[in-house]
Amino acid sequence: MDKYAVLGQPVAHSASPRIHAAFAQALGAQLSYEKLEVAPAELAATLARLHEEGYAGLNLTVPLKSAAVALCKTLSERARVAGAVNTLIRDPDGWRGDNTDGAGLIRDLRANLGVALEGRRVLILGAGGAARGILAPLLQQKPAFLALAGRTPWKPEEVAAAFKTLGPVAPRTFLALKGDRFDLVINATSAGHQGEAPRLPPGVIAAGTMAYDLSYGKAAEPFLALARAQGAVAHDGLGMLVEQAAESFLLWRGLRPETAPVLASLRRAA
Repeated sequence: MDKYAVLGQPVAHSASPRIHAAFAQALGAQLSYEKLEVAPAELAATLARLHEEGYAGLNLTVPLKSAAVALCKTLSERARVAGAVNTLIRDPDGWRGDNTDGAGLIRDLRANLGVALEGRRVLILGAGGAARGILAPLLQQKPAFLALAGRTPWKPEEVAAAFKTLGPVAPRTFLALKGDRFDLVINATSAGHQGEAPRLPPGVIAAGTMAYDLSYGKAAEPFLALARAQGAVAHDGLGMLVEQAAESFLLWRGLRPETAPVLASLRRAA
């Protein structure tokens, strides 16, 4: 039986094992999938051990996505561009890194939520590995304007410079967003894991805005509550989780599972 796992810190909340179990059942595949709590300092040793133990594939979540890049023998183009890895595929001599986050987000926005991004004003909150993983796919959708914001200017400016060949990214601090209006605001920070939401100037999120948190469950609640209090339509990242998981499954097994029944089941349970 092929073995898979999701690694992160924290990881106890992860719905990935349930998702991949449902995929496997629907496609008649035999596999195991577990959750492993791994600190960033333990990542290199853990990846080496899991490769030695014969794991066929891994998923990575906060805060391991950027650190894993240097630990992969090879990278897909989208992982290289993102500078972040969320999916590892076992090769005989090490791990091959890929990033399915962007594909999962775009599929959730377009197919599940019916959101067209072309010509829209888009804001991403946060400039870490989660934001890097979705930037290139978002730019490919041809938004009219895409801003990347953080608490300080340094990280957004660094990321914007790294992606400038793919399209214009406007770096901002949270405070500098005052007076701006956006059609879509995506929370790619990890603040929700500490029970917080990014502190934004009034009006950045308003009625007519769609707010989207890449997290789900309790981690998404602070941002979703903030957005709804401003009259915005708000969605968590559960759909993205299911869609990026299907992309990972495809890389591992050569088959892309149907996602709608799994997402509907998770929504009912939530």
